Amino acid sequence: MERAALLRRLTWQTGTVIATTVETPRVKTIALAVPDWPGHRAGQHVDVRLTAPDGYQTQRSYSIASAPGDDYLSLTVERLDDGEVSPYLVDELRGGDELEFRGPVGGHFVWDEEFGGPLFLVGGGSGLVPLRSMLRHHRAIGSQVPVRVLCSARSLESLIYREELMKRAADDLIDVSITLTREAPSSWRGYRGRIDPALLSTAGWAAAEEPLTYVCGPTAFVETAAAGLVALGYDAGRIRTERFGGTGV
Repeated sequence: MERAALLRRLTWQTGTVIATTVETPRVKTIALAVPDWPGHRAGQHVDVRLTAPDGYQTQRSYSIASAPGDDYLSLTVERLDDGEVSPYLVDELRGGDELEFRGPVGGHFVWDEEFGGPLFLVGGGSGLVPLRSMLRHHRAIGSQVPVRVLCSARSLESLIYREELMKRAADDLIDVSITLTREAPSSWRGYRGRIDPALLSTAGWAAAEEPLTYVCGPTAFVETAAAGLVALGYDAGRIRTERFGGTGV
């Protein structure tokens, strides 16, 4: 049974686009109906493959934005101007189109109820995608694990899941902090500037609480945040990171 499940995850599948949601001018969430979807864990990703008319193929990995129990498999994609895959997914893909992918993939950057907490989720830019899956899963299963979330974005307009994050912040178990690194409204009362040890200390847990921490975003962002957490006394063994290329936030 385990071998069959592994082979299914490594086999290319086809999903049908049910809906697309514009998150920001450069980011779109794609909901897919997938026959016989094996299910996933919060924090996993899939590989997406595009094939051109001349047979040329290219693929990229995208974090899963939906919770394990959601009706559809959702991917949130940021458009990269020099990308081979993301411009098509963000600008061209429409309801009814089919998308080829395989997965789910990854077993380290995942959260399950038995892992406990408290949780500290730190995301920069589209690094919020797998963290959204964790937050949705947390709510869906009625988890009582306390959560603190720290989001970094260039501006309020570029913050993905903005409305959903505000709804999550109304939950007594979830505290959401946002820092804007480039542009902020004159009425902004949240944090400003890039994430550093001082901000991590203010928005996160005390090291003595032994939080389970997930950090996701561009490579430089993740390295800076992880180093800052260790400097604050966080247990490096309880810090899980996932990084990707691209510009910082």
